[in-house]
Amino acid sequence: SVYSRPTDMGDPSSTVDNYTIDAYNNIQFHTPADLLPFATTVKVAYAPGLDGTNNSGNGQGAASGQASATYVGASAQEVRVDSEPVDGLKIGASYFEFNNQGVAKQNQDAESGAYYATYAFGNITAGYSKAYRADLVADGALNTNLEVESYDQTNMSIAYVVNDDLSVSYEKETSEVSYQEGDEADVEQKSTGVQIAYNMGGMTLALARNTHDNPGYSTSDADRDQTLFAVTMAF
Repeated sequence: SVYSRPTDMGDPSSTVDNYTIDAYNNIQFHTPADLLPFATTVKVAYAPGLDGTNNSGNGQGAASGQASATYVGASAQEVRVDSEPVDGLKIGASYFEFNNQGVAKQNQDAESGAYYATYAFGNITAGYSKAYRADLVADGALNTNLEVESYDQTNMSIAYVVNDDLSVSYEKETSEVSYQEGDEADVEQKSTGVQIAYNMGGMTLALARNTHDNPGYSTSDADRDQTLFAVTMAF
C-alpha cells in the first residue's frame, strides 16, 4: 500500500486481526543481521504477565485480564521469521500463542499465525498474505449463539511507482468468520482500496478510495464506501 491498509485508516469494517505481542509489555530477542543465510532473521518475544490490568499503549484500551474475551492467558509468546531467498522476494511467517488459558478445560485454545510474500520487479511490487486466528472457546460453549471459532484472512496488493514522486496501489482484503454452531453460516467481509500518493520533499499527499462489503461480518449491514485525503509531513 502506498498509504495504508484499507482496514487501517478509520476502518468502518471492524476487521478482526491476529493476536500480536505488541499489545503487551514484552521482552524480545532478534538474531543479528547477516548471521543466517538469505538475510534470514528470527525474532522471539515473550510477555510474562498478562493477568493484571496494565499493558502497553497499543493494548486497544482493554485490560489484559486472564481468560477475558480478548486476553486469554497468563503469558504469551510470539516468533517471527523473515527471509530474502532471491533478489526482490521477501517471505516470512509468524506464530502467537497464550499460556495457561484459564483454569478449566477449554474446547479450543486461542492462537494465531500468518505468512506473507512480497516481490518487487522494476517499478512494481506485489504482496500476498494469509492469516489465521482461533479464538478461545470455553468448555460447554458450543451451544452459545454466534460463538466464534476462527477467522481466515487473505490480503493482496500491488503497487506501481510512476516516478520518484508519484505512486499508486490497489489492495484487496477478505476476512471470513466461522462459528461453532453448524447452522450459523460463515460470513466473508471484503475491503478493497485504490490509493495514490505524491511526495513533495518532506510532505506526502495521499488519496484513498475504499469499499467495504459485509462490514462487521454482517450480511444485514449496508456496504460502505470511504474516501480519505491525508497530508503527512516529516520534520
